[in-house]
Amino acid sequence: GTPARRNRRRRHHGGLTADNKLVWIDTDEPKSPSRMGPRLADPAGVRMIHVETAAEMLAACEDTLPVDVAVCAAAVSDWRAAEMADHKIKKRADDAPPTITLSENPDILATLSRRNDRRPRLVVGFAAETNRLIENASEKRQRKGCDWIIANDVSPGTGTFGGEANTVLLISDAGIEEWPRMPKDKVAERLAERIAATLTSEQAVC
Repeated sequence: GTPARRNRRRRHHGGLTADNKLVWIDTDEPKSPSRMGPRLADPAGVRMIHVETAAEMLAACEDTLPVDVAVCAAAVSDWRAAEMADHKIKKRADDAPPTITLSENPDILATLSRRNDRRPRLVVGFAAETNRLIENASEKRQRKGCDWIIANDVSPGTGTFGGEANTVLLISDAGIEEWPRMPKDKVAERLAERIAATLTSEQAVC
């Protein structure tokens, strides 16, 4: 996303003030779907935790616990190279293509969702799908164990990747909410307001 989309400020939504911690891998700002620009600056008003790998991201997330809400918006790779070379691997004329062995990355969303101790009160995941949006996103929510899934269609022609707007579904035990198409920063604001309303309602019941 753009710096505006990534700027998680200390905000007041629905009577709830959030003390935000943002765990992220340093990212370049996309100028287009195929071209990256300068490195994004740290957003203001949050505690930044910089990581470089999926394992570091999981450890950092667990170190922040307990928290009220975990919003797992990062698109973490499912796999990583099993071995990392500490030097350049040179190509020679008689070399065959190298074999790359992969290892599975930790599943951050599932790990946070299925904790028996210090589980966030609300865990929010994201599903980017190219087909069977509702079915695939609903299955992911059940498989990961999170409370909400924000599902969006990223198939070619939607303009989601590299675009400024998005159409999402919020899927939870209560059903499916279809949000109208809106700028991505407005999607983030609406999600923050929805989270605040849910936590405030739970506090009122307690």
